[in-house]
Amino acid sequence: MKSQISTRQFTQLLSATPRGARLARLLAVQQLSAWGWPPTCPLSESAALVVAELSANAVTHGRMRGRCFRLALTVDTPDTLRVEVADPRGDHAPLAHTGTTPDPFAESGRGLLLVDALAVRWGTEPRPPSGKTVWACLPLL
Repeated sequence: MKSQISTRQFTQLLSATPRGARLARLLAVQQLSAWGWPPTCPLSESAALVVAELSANAVTHGRMRGRCFRLALTVDTPDTLRVEVADPRGDHAPLAHTGTTPDPFAESGRGLLLVDALAVRWGTEPRPPSGKTVWACLPLL
């Protein structure tokens, strides 16, 4: 479902806990619905998966005691949704699995493969003074 596009932004600080990661996914789907993309459309479903993965990584690998993580959604072009998850651990940047197959018996290690499959592009940026932002751009479907 396409919607008339103007710059749309949503930002929320969340606790760096599993509950905060789940809430990030729910808030993303709710915000996209408010912008005109219902929860069952391909964009919302893809965004939910990407937000879930990036948020889970933020609370697992980017957590610092007493610090939150930030979720941001931005629609600023007619064809792209940018998802950003920022955490305070700039020293723990995610690594893309280029050409390697994850261990089929491992309990983790496939999430960024999902992000890579769903996103047009994704990457990381430093977030001064010591954090990082992991972002992914999804096509508006």
